[in-house]
Amino acid sequence: MDMKLSGLKLTAAKQPVNVGEEQVHRNKIVKRLFEQRELATAVAAGVAYRQKKMRTVVDKATGERSTVTVNKRVKQWWFATDDNRLALTVRYGSQILELARGKFSIDVLNLDQLVPTIDLVIEAVRAGELDTQIGSAAGVLKRGFKK
Repeated sequence: MDMKLSGLKLTAAKQPVNVGEEQVHRNKIVKRLFEQRELATAVAAGVAYRQKKMRTVVDKATGERSTVTVNKRVKQWWFATDDNRLALTVRYGSQILELARGKFSIDVLNLDQLVPTIDLVIEAVRAGELDTQIGSAAGVLKRGFKK
């Protein structure tokens, strides 16, 4: 098997050792937004959304540990409003982000518009438009873990 590196575009890029705290927060919320996108796509198609995760269980009789695959529960971040529209909230952990002063949700016309709206939110998060809101929500969550 003869591989030719000359046909590939080589770069001097290295994986960063330390990623900034803002980027960690952005990555976390983007991951959750992708889950919401997949959930919305499944709901629009009328199929059940199943996301798998690995879980370690201990057999009480033998004390042996084993890893099993279970369904992960993904709660939807949108809900129906009184005027038959949808409202999409953006969460960081259990905190709902305040997207603008006094505004906690995004008005979405219908289920067909939900996925493109989530895509726009993903772009906004990646661009850093919600960094202050994410940072304050992360601070609130951190304080909740300290004794």
